Amino acid sequence: MFVIVAPLLDFDMGSAATESNDTLLGNGVVGILAETCNMWERRAPLTPSHCARLLLGGGNRTRVNRIIVQPSTKRIHHDAQYEDAGCEISEDLSECGLIIGIKQPKLEMILPDRAYAFFSHTHKAQKENMPLLDKILEERVSLFDYELIVGDDGKRLLAFGKFAGRAGLVDFLHGLGQRYLSLGYSTPFLSLGQSHMYPSLAAAKAAVIAVGEEIATFGLPSGICPIVFVFTGVGNVSQGAQEIFKLLPHTFIDAEKLPEVSAAWNLSKQSQSTKRVFQLYGCVVTSRDMVSHKDPTRHFDKADYYAHPEHYAPVFHERIAPYASVIVNCMYWERRFPRLLSISQLQQLMKSGCPLVGICDITCDIGGSIEFVDKSTSIEKPFFRYDPSNNSCHDDMEGNGVICLAVDILPTEFSKEASQHFGNILSKFVASLASMKQLVELPSYLRRACIAHDGRLTSLYEYIPRMRKTMIDLAPAKANPSPDKKYSTLVSLSGHLFDKFLINEALDIIEAAGGSFQLVRCEVGQSIDDTSYSELEIVEGIKNATATQLDVADIGGLSDLVSQVEVVVSLLPASFHAAIARVCIELKKHMVTASYVDESMSNLSQAAKGAGVTILCEMGLDPGIDHMISVKMIDEAHARNGKVKSFTSFCGGLPSPAAANNPLAYKFSWNPAGAVRAGKNPAVYKFLGEAIHVDGSSLYESAKGLRLPELPAFALEHLPNRNSLIYGDLYGITKEASTIYRATLRYEGFSEIMATLSKIGFFDAANHPLLQDANRPTYKGFLDELLNADNISTITTNLNIEASGGYDDELIARILSLGHCKEKDIAVKTVKTIKFLGLHEEIQIPKDCSSAFDVICQRMEQRMAYGHNEQDMVLLHHEVEVEYPDGRPTEKHQATLLEFGKVENGGSTTTAMALTVGVPAAIGALLLLENKVNTKGVIRPLEPEIYIPALEMLESSGIKLAEGVEI
Repeated sequence: MFVIVAPLLDFDMGSAATESNDTLLGNGVVGILAETCNMWERRAPLTPSHCARLLLGGGNRTRVNRIIVQPSTKRIHHDAQYEDAGCEISEDLSECGLIIGIKQPKLEMILPDRAYAFFSHTHKAQKENMPLLDKILEERVSLFDYELIVGDDGKRLLAFGKFAGRAGLVDFLHGLGQRYLSLGYSTPFLSLGQSHMYPSLAAAKAAVIAVGEEIATFGLPSGICPIVFVFTGVGNVSQGAQEIFKLLPHTFIDAEKLPEVSAAWNLSKQSQSTKRVFQLYGCVVTSRDMVSHKDPTRHFDKADYYAHPEHYAPVFHERIAPYASVIVNCMYWERRFPRLLSISQLQQLMKSGCPLVGICDITCDIGGSIEFVDKSTSIEKPFFRYDPSNNSCHDDMEGNGVICLAVDILPTEFSKEASQHFGNILSKFVASLASMKQLVELPSYLRRACIAHDGRLTSLYEYIPRMRKTMIDLAPAKANPSPDKKYSTLVSLSGHLFDKFLINEALDIIEAAGGSFQLVRCEVGQSIDDTSYSELEIVEGIKNATATQLDVADIGGLSDLVSQVEVVVSLLPASFHAAIARVCIELKKHMVTASYVDESMSNLSQAAKGAGVTILCEMGLDPGIDHMISVKMIDEAHARNGKVKSFTSFCGGLPSPAAANNPLAYKFSWNPAGAVRAGKNPAVYKFLGEAIHVDGSSLYESAKGLRLPELPAFALEHLPNRNSLIYGDLYGITKEASTIYRATLRYEGFSEIMATLSKIGFFDAANHPLLQDANRPTYKGFLDELLNADNISTITTNLNIEASGGYDDELIARILSLGHCKEKDIAVKTVKTIKFLGLHEEIQIPKDCSSAFDVICQRMEQRMAYGHNEQDMVLLHHEVEVEYPDGRPTEKHQATLLEFGKVENGGSTTTAMALTVGVPAAIGALLLLENKVNTKGVIRPLEPEIYIPALEMLESSGIKLAEGVEI
């Protein structure tokens, strides 16, 4: 089936926003919340001086007419100061269209149909803040989260990182003085107060300088020296902490010099026990100091570490921690990476006499890179003492162990300076937010930061409900179509509807054109040799679209139809495209497909050029969107004289997390034979300059664990996707890139189960003798034949499995004994899959199953289909590492697309795959209709004339790629 796109066809590309019904939105009246979440929160999003500039700058220019400030007796700036700046003081913010704060307000402070901006802590589906998000949606609020406002370079524009570092280190030095006193040493640190005890940052720095002068003059006791501060990371938090540390007499040393300093000091100690020390040591470490490649012949490579952390082992506890007095943790961490310091590592360090006194965990990452930090602390009680010997925490400073600071609101201790810094940036955005009536009016960096609008999550954040532990059941679909819809057009489909995607493509076409349907009849072929048959009733009223039935093999009929239009969109299986393209070339009509360019299509390029025709192929998701974002990132790098060092691309069509509810965490909307066969294709890719070949028989074994950035809830793995090397030539990076890798995504654990099922023999497509007899075996009988192992009792004993443990334990023992997998937990997962698919049941196998392949494909199709209201998910992630010849730091450019299927109120579902394949094809048709593509021949969307407008149109239709840059 294919679509003819006529000149008058009106594609509704969707809208990036829905206009609010409330006139207050965008009325230019700004409200400032009183902070209520914590007694120590004294910051303000705008200072009186910022408010004065907004109000006195003129309403036409700043678009801010009034500012109403809720009264607060603890805010760093007094209410009178805001009044002097022209603000109104009132508890009532009901006249405000935009309401801003720092932290999340109480639920009763959320007013309907307004825009709010604050740190909401909801975009990762944080459980404690889901009631807040529910309230936001209930009240049709437009929620802008400061944490999500990022620039074109991917860096956050609104943050307090340096202030956290500054306050954190001042507070820790205060506690360090108390800890050393409990250990019997008086130090100058004892005179230092906490950050909030000083009227300003300057006053706190002056106090630290005074401590430094005392150290420089009178020194530190030799019994606690050398005092070594280790700072993790080089970001804003680390810079802020180092800024305070540098006010003390100090010397910074490289990580590899730590043992020398320690050895020299120990030697000095033996001869001069009363010697005083007049400085501290600092050491800044990054990931290269924390891990080492498991292959001793390989060196640390940042790109490889970020892509494959499983290749690296932690070494911080061996190379750095044994010499540290204080660890200042400032580094972002994800669970896919090794911990900075585990409990067992710390226990061993303390047993060996490590000088570690304390940890200043400014990241306050609970259960994160420092394992024992399992709680946050407060400004009034900033420390706890951890005793590794018995894994216990204490509130006092006296006793064994290390002290730890883990305050999560450190910037508020320097409220005045932090508010000034924050307001300097936020005030630039307030005008746009205060006058906004529709999201499309905002710049892209603000639109991307909008989590909810008009009672719905925006498309970028539709994943949040799937990540929530408590799922909301949607109302069941109606048994009959809505009475206001007339289904009058009957479309009959026959052929390999499910194993060759045709049924999905047909439905995608209908939905992409704005239509709806109901399935009247469906007869599914039970083997790869059988065809299927379906009948669909199509709803009336699709504007400017006419449905017709055609046998594509009827060249005469095809030619008649093509002659009536300007552009043809072919969504048939790839094997049919060349025949349609030949007709288009003959009749001088443009054509769009979402399929790969195969040899038959490539051979038509010269003929198309001669006819002045554009055959735009690979205009879907993958291939399609992946091409466009890849060449955009690469072209931008080359324009800056950059060289692409590494290119990696991952893409997967998956169930949403909520729908991934079977042992394989995978589902089919079509015959699974195609997916199973795809897992048997050989692959080749380039890694660190070497071409890596993966045989099809071992593709599943090549899967590696991967957790993508900014997607902490998804545990994924990737399989090499056929020939990655050709993309080096397509993208012009073959000579410069040492790594070129494309992969297919699955949820973690998929490959190890599929590999085991394959070894058992379920993917063997040859006719099985047991299935040729008229007397059909049961599924259990067939499984027993495939797992025919002797000496089960001996096996169960050797594997510590109870012989009387039942059939499950017997299956586990057989799988392990036959060598189908090496680990018991994989065998257990495989048995769960076998049972889920019913391959153990005492039910006779149908006659149309003649091979083991037929058996498992039939069971997968029956039991791994999407259920009612279940949604699919599309995830595309690119990483391009760029290095520069002029000494600029290496950059890692990232782009991520995350889309979920959409469930309408009536219960119908539009799949994410349909959207991300259908919309690019529609965009390609529009570009051709509007004569915006000048290149002729068989082409891909690799040129700026295609990918620039196409990516803009994708974003306007709600399909957005989140881009960022990491240095």
